Amino acid sequence: MQIRDLPYADPGRPDVRSGPLFLLWLGRRQLGGQVRAMLWGTLHMASVALFPLAVGMAVQAVIDGSQARLAAAGALMLLLGALTALGDTMLHRAAVTNWILVAARVQQLLARKTAELGSALTRRVAAGEVVAVSTGDVEKIGWFVESLSRFASAAFTTVVVCAALVVHQPALGTVVAVGVPVLALAVLPLLPPAAERADEQREKAGRATELASDTVAGLRVLRGIGGEELFLSRYRQASQEVRQAAVRSARMWALIAAVQVVLPGLLLIAVVWYGVTLAQDGRIGMGELVTVYGVVTFLLFPLRQFEEIAMAYSFSRPSAQRAARVLGLERTASAADADGPVPALKGDLYDPASGLLAPAGRLTAVVCGDPDAAGRLAERLGGHAADAPAGTPSVLLGGVALDEVPLDAARAAVLVQDKDPVLLSGTLAELLDVPSSGDVTAEAALAAAQCEDVLVSLARASADSAGDPARARITERGRSLSGGQRQRLALARSLVTDPEALVLDEPTSAVDSHTEARIADGVRTLRQGRTTVVFSSSPLLLDRADRVAFLRDGRVTATGTHGELLRADPVYRAVVTRRTDEEPDIRLAKPDEREPAEESA
Repeated sequence: MQIRDLPYADPGRPDVRSGPLFLLWLGRRQLGGQVRAMLWGTLHMASVALFPLAVGMAVQAVIDGSQARLAAAGALMLLLGALTALGDTMLHRAAVTNWILVAARVQQLLARKTAELGSALTRRVAAGEVVAVSTGDVEKIGWFVESLSRFASAAFTTVVVCAALVVHQPALGTVVAVGVPVLALAVLPLLPPAAERADEQREKAGRATELASDTVAGLRVLRGIGGEELFLSRYRQASQEVRQAAVRSARMWALIAAVQVVLPGLLLIAVVWYGVTLAQDGRIGMGELVTVYGVVTFLLFPLRQFEEIAMAYSFSRPSAQRAARVLGLERTASAADADGPVPALKGDLYDPASGLLAPAGRLTAVVCGDPDAAGRLAERLGGHAADAPAGTPSVLLGGVALDEVPLDAARAAVLVQDKDPVLLSGTLAELLDVPSSGDVTAEAALAAAQCEDVLVSLARASADSAGDPARARITERGRSLSGGQRQRLALARSLVTDPEALVLDEPTSAVDSHTEARIADGVRTLRQGRTTVVFSSSPLLLDRADRVAFLRDGRVTATGTHGELLRADPVYRAVVTRRTDEEPDIRLAKPDEREPAEESA
């Protein structure tokens, strides 16, 4: 496969049992590219290795006064030079191609896994780790795969050269053949501490990245409460910790590099000293001594490839482990990808685990005192809660288990909007250009979500929209908008989709009461005949719901209208009105039950 053929039609199913097995799987998937790079690398290194032979022939020809052999040596130098240039160029081309292809494969795998898990991904893996895997870790994995072919060609060439030296000059060849493996293995004891320091640096860098992301995302709030200096000081401290860890890691790798310079230098000195002794005794000629010296000098080049592959593996192993951990996350469904016709997904939405029932075509409000439990239940209603405990029964839509249908079909039938929806950068028209039934227009959805002031604000803020709100640009994550404006635009986007069942988690938490009341009326009217579930404790929304379900400890304990539950359930009343049981509720108490002070008032 070539770069022009990207993206992959199918990136494959990776082996995610461990980081090394994931690297091995990537290498097998690019076996053809690795072989091509290794062949070009062998041509390049063999040409470099043979160059000392041509130099030795030229030196001996000058000593012997043979012009023919001198001319032959010059021609051989030109040929080897051309082959060296060709091999080096094609090796670089093949190696970079391998790097790009493996990086593209890993990124496609991560994108596919992200789409499969949805918002459950960031609840199971820290946001900083997700960013590290999709950026720096992909680069390090590509580095290892790219350097693997160069290492293979260097190892092959080294073995052949050492064997040729032993055959051609047994005395010097034996010294070189014994010394080179010792040099290659000398750095192995230093690799574990170097890898530990590199892991520490990456861990601290991941935490710093996560802290920076959280600070930028909440910068508007931090400025409002004067807390930006506190978070900036925390980031400075985290940044200094990353710097110190990087310095400690660099010192270890500098020590490894120094060992790779000192030991080969000692070998070179030993070979030259022994070779001069042999030349003085007349056992070898000067041309042979020059050849052996040049070959030993060449062997220092493959040793650098050994150092690079050791560094690449030390860096890529934890990166591959993190990537394998993310790619190994699975959706709870066991038969979601089964082939066959998809049953009709219409009817009541029911969760056996909590006992929540949302009748078809009705607006159901859910009150839950624990916001985290409400978020988990909202995700489970969508049929794609990847972090649900094992053995949790599937949510049913019209009697059909959502875990038993393909993920795309489940998400098309049930749309879940969490309490912190994300707005991607682009124009308003692009934001609302989502898969939909076509029955709800963008204008109707914006009106139901009470976005009139948002449209005016966008049209004024965008200089290139010519007064058309649809062409106004929204910045990344909608940070140029207020929290209420972002929330209403996200609600309009969900309404445009017009799914069979719509689940909204706190859709009006960032708006004022008057806007909230109008949104409740707009959603109720627009979603007439469709199943809608709203997680909220706002009386304005609860009063407009056809049915209210109250959850305690993960189970539905009471159902009815908002007024019925207020009168019948004191715990529900405490959650909704934010009152304790000891506080009197003047609106609900009967005249003869009020305290004397209230009656006299």
